[in-house]
Amino acid sequence: MKLNHPTGQQTEDAALAYLKKKGLQLIERNWHCAFGEIDLVMRQGDIYVFVEVKYRKNNQFGGSMYSISDAKCAKLTKTIELYLQTKRIQAPCRVDAWLLQGQNEPVWLQNILG
Repeated sequence: MKLNHPTGQQTEDAALAYLKKKGLQLIERNWHCAFGEIDLVMRQGDIYVFVEVKYRKNNQFGGSMYSISDAKCAKLTKTIELYLQTKRIQAPCRVDAWLLQGQNEPVWLQNILG
């Protein structure tokens, strides 16, 4: 069956290209640990930016933003904390979301965890 929507890898490629055009620098991609995965680790100046990439074909189940639940945010926070500890990074950081829904323009939400 031919899929007519981007795969996870293609969506991450698109997010990476978009964010690089916005001036962010890639540090790491698809970092895994026992808690979960960080899609993209980037830097914007001195700030480490952890990017959650989401694609949804449509908004039938709430769309791409609604797929980032409270449970997902908690899991992501633990994963980021372990990343920072493992890499011995003591720098400002934030969590962003890069969202793509259907054929719409992507949405880049900064600092989604406040």
